[in-house]
Amino acid sequence: MYPQALIDYLVYFHADRDYFECHEVLEEYWKSLPPSERSRLWVGLIQIAVGLYHQRRGNFAGAAKMLGGALQRLTSEELNGVGLDGPRLLKEIEARKEEVQKQAPYTDLSLPISSAALLQACEEVCERRGVSWMSATDPQDEYLIHKHKLRDRTDVIAEREKAIQERK
Repeated sequence: MYPQALIDYLVYFHADRDYFECHEVLEEYWKSLPPSERSRLWVGLIQIAVGLYHQRRGNFAGAAKMLGGALQRLTSEELNGVGLDGPRLLKEIEARKEEVQKQAPYTDLSLPISSAALLQACEEVCERRGVSWMSATDPQDEYLIHKHKLRDRTDVIAEREKAIQERK
């Protein structure tokens, strides 16, 4: 009923608080769609995760930019259509953007889910993975906070090199 990428995004968002992986899973999904089906919804959800990633790292300018972009792209109707509470989510993102502009420290944010079926699907994934739904961020987890710098980039570098060779 819902794309697996959305379920994975929500699990990373609420159980792992791994906003970098939220970005990765939805970007991969978005890129897999034909250009005519690439909804702004997916980009907006990615921007929420990236905004929170930036806020948690103290990059308030980057966080405000991403959250502002999400607010420009997302609509209540589209959010409602994927099982989220659109009006409530947009209000929460607007409030978070205002906090970021005041350089408020990061706190966990939960996306309001209105669909019981979507929530159940997320909880089932959490159970299979052995993670807890609505976990709190571990503020001592440097890898989670600075993942873009600390992750293994071997596959990314290999893909770039392959693309360069194909262009030649």
